Amino acid sequence: MHIALASDHGGFSLKNIIKEFVTSAGHSVIDLSKEVIREDDYPDYAEKIGQVIATGQAERAIFICGSGVGASIAANKIAGLYAGVCHDTYSAHQGVEHDNMNVLCLGARVIGPELATELVGAFLSAQFLSNVERHVRRVTKIYNLEKSYR
Repeated sequence: MHIALASDHGGFSLKNIIKEFVTSAGHSVIDLSKEVIREDDYPDYAEKIGQVIATGQAERAIFICGSGVGASIAANKIAGLYAGVCHDTYSAHQGVEHDNMNVLCLGARVIGPELATELVGAFLSAQFLSNVERHVRRVTKIYNLEKSYR
């Protein structure tokens, strides 16, 4: 799978650990934030993730900031991005399986590298349960909400 990976300055050190983990798991990484910048803004990286997902260069993304919250808010403003902040493995896989989440947001100041790699593993191995009618119905409603508020 092709995975977009981005972080602001608050998530940069964790981003490099996640990049190594994702690559070692056999996925290709599109690194959208290759160097640490003293002051950068997570909405800029959300836009880059949106472009990569929209053009089909990546199927999913991992987006890291200090708390994960700003990254999630910014990503969810972009059509086609369905982002969730996860600090537990259940949410990381269930967000994909039930809600078709395609952007995992992590807080580098909230979780450590061991938990972060577990979350990424759960996120990447999960698949949307498209054969379950209630999940399809709910996700379709989300897509319709997105269309109605453009």
